[in-house]
Amino acid sequence: MTLLAKIRGAIAFLGYLLNTIFWVIPILIFSIVKLIPITIVRTGCSYILDNCASAWITVNTFIEACLHPLTITETGDTHFSKKQWYMVIANHQSWVDILILQRVLNRKIPFLKFFLKQELLYVPILGLAWWALDFPFMRRYSPAQLKKNPKLKGKDIEATRKACEKFKYKPVSVMNFVEGSRFSAKKHAKQASPYQHLLKPKAGGMAFALSMLGEHIDKIVNITIHYPNKVPSYWEYICGQLDDVTVDIQIMDIPTSMRGDYINNREFKIKFQEQLTQIWEEKDTKLTALKASSLPK
Repeated sequence: MTLLAKIRGAIAFLGYLLNTIFWVIPILIFSIVKLIPITIVRTGCSYILDNCASAWITVNTFIEACLHPLTITETGDTHFSKKQWYMVIANHQSWVDILILQRVLNRKIPFLKFFLKQELLYVPILGLAWWALDFPFMRRYSPAQLKKNPKLKGKDIEATRKACEKFKYKPVSVMNFVEGSRFSAKKHAKQASPYQHLLKPKAGGMAFALSMLGEHIDKIVNITIHYPNKVPSYWEYICGQLDDVTVDIQIMDIPTSMRGDYINNREFKIKFQEQLTQIWEEKDTKLTALKASSLPK
């Protein structure tokens, strides 16, 4: 990486930081007002907070266009509505995935709420902003932790339930990286994943979110992100080391067979996992085709 690229990355980072600080201030102010237990006040604050966050993304996109322009090739469906509830799922390879998704979907659908690991709540500035914007924080427990403390079983699902309760009162887009972690060759091998380009999907959080949102949500936005050259780190991205990315979007109706009691109904649980597995198999095939098309001819 050249010195010029590093300087450009440092300037971009400073721009993103200042933009974040600027918008965090009104976000935190309105998050305090939102504590007033009056429905109309809380709903109004939610709209204001989401618009502040959308404006933050818009300015970030402007900084990107000036300092490290990127070509995003979008394929598939493009018909969205800001009055619709969506469940957005995607493969996960890098922190850059989040920035790409925000840019592609910003102001096209209700502001994107990500399922985040509990530890991210403590990220300076951003953690407070994510909390104020009602991002659902997830705490996952390993089999070893559950074996040591059986009382932890179901706690992660309960956290999902509480988070999704907030999403019933205004249109929202709930984002879930169902692999639960960023893809890496090491994780892929450890899982003995049956997919060539993906980790195994974790169905529980998605199934429970669909159940809690009930009739409000009836669309899945299935996104496949492909980096033609290499998967970039955040630093490489803001230094201009990413020239192009392909984003394939498929909007799917949510069948009644994907709504049910994932915790207590074993038959439904198996069927839901089978349907998610089919979606993941198709995504893996899509990635294979995208990678083949980006090879030098």
